[in-house]
This record gives sequence, C-alpha cells and structure tokens, in this order.
Amino acid sequence: MNKKNVFQVFLFFVLFFFLPFFIPYQPRSKFKFLAAYYSVNLACGVYIIRKASRTISGIQRKTGDIAEKINLLIEDNSQETKNQASLKAKIRRYVSLEKIIEELNSSLSSEAVCEKLVQTAFSAIAASPSTCVLYLVDNQTNSLALYKTRKDNKSEVIKAKQGDIFDYWVLRHSSPLLIEDSAKDFRFDLDKVKSEDFRKVSSLISSPLISGRKLLGVLRLDNASANAYSQEDLRFLATVCDLGAVALENSILYQNTQEMAIRDGLTGLFTKGHFLELLKVDIKSAIRHNRPVSLLMMDIDFFKKYNDKFGHIAGDIVLKALSARIEEVIKDRQGECCRFGGEEFCAVLPGQDRVKAMETAEEIRKIISELKIVLRRQQARVTVSIGVAELSKSISDEIELLKSADKALYAAKASGRNCVVAAN
Repeated sequence: MNKKNVFQVFLFFVLFFFLPFFIPYQPRSKFKFLAAYYSVNLACGVYIIRKASRTISGIQRKTGDIAEKINLLIEDNSQETKNQASLKAKIRRYVSLEKIIEELNSSLSSEAVCEKLVQTAFSAIAASPSTCVLYLVDNQTNSLALYKTRKDNKSEVIKAKQGDIFDYWVLRHSSPLLIEDSAKDFRFDLDKVKSEDFRKVSSLISSPLISGRKLLGVLRLDNASANAYSQEDLRFLATVCDLGAVALENSILYQNTQEMAIRDGLTGLFTKGHFLELLKVDIKSAIRHNRPVSLLMMDIDFFKKYNDKFGHIAGDIVLKALSARIEEVIKDRQGECCRFGGEEFCAVLPGQDRVKAMETAEEIRKIISELKIVLRRQQARVTVSIGVAELSKSISDEIELLKSADKALYAAKASGRNCVVAAN
C-alpha cells in the first residue's frame, strides 16, 4: 500500500470517528445523534462486509470451478495427445502395409516370405522382451511344425516344436487369439502349458494364416509380462497374416510348379532332363577339384511281366517302392537319382570311385532283392541289374559317362540279371 492510499484510509477514519463531534447540535440530542450515526454506519459496515464476504465466496467458488475445468481440460488435452500419438502410430503401421505387401510379393520363395512375416510382426508389434514364433501346418499329419522364430532373449529355448495349447486353439478355431493375462484366462490349463514349454507366457497374440479355406500356419507373439498386447495389436497382426497367407500360398504353388517340372510325378525322383543338368555340374566340379565321380544305371528285371500279370497299377507300386529304397541309399551318400526311363533309374555319386560305387550298387541290389512287395494279395520279389561307370581320362563329359554305364548295364543283363557290372 502506497502513501496516498494510507492517507486516504487515515482521512476516512478521522472523518468517520471525529467528524460528528464537530457538527453543531443541541447538547441534549448529542447522544441520540451519535448513537444513530454510529448505528447506521455500523449496519452499513456489516452489510458491506457480508456482501463482500458473499462476493469473495462466489469468486472462490468460480475460481474452484475454473480450476476444475482447467484440470479437466489438461486431462482431456493429455488424453487427446495420447490419442494423437496412438493414431499416428496406427497410421505409420498401416502405411507400412503397402511396403510390406510389396516385399511379400517380391519373392516367390517360401523361406523369404516367412522371414518377412516374422520380421514384420516382431519389429512392428513386439513389446520387449518378446518372442515371435511361426508354425506351418504339416498337411500330411494336420499338425503344426516350428518353422521360424525371433526373440529378444537369444538363450531362450522353445521346446514346443509342434505348438502348445494356445497354438492349437487357433488351429482348431481358425480365429485370432488375444490373451491379456494367462493366469486369469479360464480357457486354458496353465499347468499343461508349463509341462509342454517351460517358457513363461503371460500374454500373447496369435493369428492363423488362411488363404481361401486352406490353413497354412500360425503366427504368434508372446511375452512374459501381462497386458503386453492390445486389441489393436491383434488386428494389425491379423492383417499382416492375411497378406502373408496369400503371398505364402503363391510361393508354395510356385515351388510346387517348379518341383513338378523337375520331379517325376509317380516316383518323386528327378526327371531325366534335370538330372542331366545336375550330372554336368558334378562332372565339372570333379574335374576342377580332381575328385572321382561315378554313375549307376539301374533297370528292373522282367518288369513287363509285373504289368502283364498284375496290371499297370501293380507296376506303378513296384516303381514307387523301388525308387524310395534307391533314393534312401543314394541320398545317404550325398548323391542324386532320377527316373531315367520307364523302368530305368540313374544315380550320380560325387566323390566315389568305381570300387565304392560298386559297393553302393551292391547294397542297392541286395536291398531290392530282399524287398517284399504285395501285389493283388500275392507276395512278389523284384530284382535289378546295375551298371557302374567312373569318370576317367577316356570319358570327358556326361554323354560318354552315360554310354559307359549303359554298356555296363547291358553286360549285367547278359550275365543273368540281378547283378552289378562295372565298365572297363
């Protein structure tokens, strides 16, 4: 308060308290005048004070209301800021879908598609520390098989190679799954989960990969902490899986088409054309590294009689049974084999000289001669004749090596069949 204000207050009190004493009036009425004067002023003062008090109370209430509104506005603004941040994150996620679609469709390799799916789910959704697991459906057994994983904890071991109860729930219902807290989810028996996989799983999101009506696999993210994922996370994962399922089926169809081009439809062995390409590569590698390479030519003895006696379906059974046994032996020695003709098979053995190739051929001949095949409820025995040839200085390419092995095969047939003959 400045000097001017102090003087004004002082002057007011002087005039209020002492002015009445200087007003001329009759002595008898002095007391009555002063009493009336001070009573009126006191009443006015009380009125003014009460009014001021009510005004102050009103101002305080309004101030409180304003403060409450300000707090609400601050809270609303904070929530709006969070909503905007969440919306921006959602926009970034869904804008990235265009790039994801391009990358998924840029490759016809199932391996590349699956790698991209796991990478996308792990980087765009995962709440650290998380584990991302991709299971593919085995169509023969209608079960899941672990295909790819990505995890923050590199030392973590996933024991459930064929999935757990969460994955089979998704497989059975063909529907996305969100678990916020597994301890409170009555749908699952946690004791069973613990017995299958010792990893702690408190929350997870999982979605099936479905193309048309075909279930291809299950993609899942799980976390040791509860409430690590939201409904929005599940929606995004389901969208990624929908896109990935189409790309994965395209890659599988392409791969099957490629396999059909190089595999024999009946036996599953390589076709003659593809085998000759492999043989060229093996011969060039053998010459470059100065290593041996041998070739086996095999022919089923008296194959026509099986067709004539039991029918062509029985002949197909014989071809499939023999090709499976031949492939087992040849693959065990890092070789490749093909169906060379109607009842002829051919196999290349990189790294084997004539002696070792003869041993391999004899093992095949023995296995087939002991094989029991039931044709039209009759037990039949099948034998093969085998010709063996080794790459040498006199044999410079695959054509000459094939001719040499074929010549040895005819020598085996001439020797009474069911035997192995090596080219000179």
